[in-house]
Amino acid sequence: MLGICSSFFRRSYAFQHVPVRQISKTAVSMRPKKKGNFDSFYDNMPKSRSKQMVPKYEPRTDNQKKYLEYLNHDNTPIVLGVGPAGCGKTMFACLQAIQELKAGNVNKIILTRPIVPVEEEELGFLPGNLVKKMDPWTRPIFDIFSEFYQQHDIENMIHCGILEISPLAYMRGRTFKRSFIIADEMQNSTPNQMLMLTTRIGDNSKLVITGDLKQSDRTLNNGLLDIIEKLKIYKNSSKKSKKSANVELIELDSSDIQRSPIVSQILEIYNSDGKSNEYNEVNNIISSIDHYLNDNNEQIVDTNQDAAMLPKSQIPKSKKNNKEWDL
Repeated sequence: MLGICSSFFRRSYAFQHVPVRQISKTAVSMRPKKKGNFDSFYDNMPKSRSKQMVPKYEPRTDNQKKYLEYLNHDNTPIVLGVGPAGCGKTMFACLQAIQELKAGNVNKIILTRPIVPVEEEELGFLPGNLVKKMDPWTRPIFDIFSEFYQQHDIENMIHCGILEISPLAYMRGRTFKRSFIIADEMQNSTPNQMLMLTTRIGDNSKLVITGDLKQSDRTLNNGLLDIIEKLKIYKNSSKKSKKSANVELIELDSSDIQRSPIVSQILEIYNSDGKSNEYNEVNNIISSIDHYLNDNNEQIVDTNQDAAMLPKSQIPKSKKNNKEWDL
């Protein structure tokens, strides 16, 4: 009896401590998830179990193929994927991030998105640490990762820093080297946030920015619309840099939707009243006003001589002497 107990304790002791370094190596390993078609890239299991790997996703449209080409380009550190829901913007970005991590080209995957709730939906204060607080916003991305990793593997990757959730507010001052950054739903960002994000990228890193301008919860100062307009102007200008690194934009449309046929039909229903065109016109007007104000920094003087609206240096002397007008 004592011999049996002693052997039991010796075996159980082996499971009491697992080094972090050992977890970081096994966390990246693929585990069998679903039966069906499998991608040979993820086939690192014994042959008898290789057909239990996750399904393989391939681009079906020309725009998706072009998007995937940009993601694979080493000389394209920043890729913008813009289009309607269900066209594979986030999915292909996540797939490419997993491949780069598996191949050892990057050391970590960073997920971020603006913390902007859906219009008129306030969540209030959320309990838990940073990962728990960001969960409502990063859940769509984790749904994709869960097709390739078990839940405890994802948790181990977060614990070891291989998979990092970083809100935009915490990115200022950082530089991401050998990292794959996925910035999702960036139609809800501001121009300042977009500028800050795109200047965080370091050596051997890739930044993928995704979004849908028609699902924006921010009608004014749209960061995604701003960078798209600036990028198009830059590519058409004579001041274009001759450096090898590029910033590429791929604009997907309703013909690229692969989520479900009903999604494409719903978008057609909402676009049939012409309000989407009005939305684009309003954004163009707002953008034109912003450009005008930026180009014309001259001081605007109000003609009604209201002391509450005028700088002190421009108040007439007759009003300066009157205490009623004293600022």
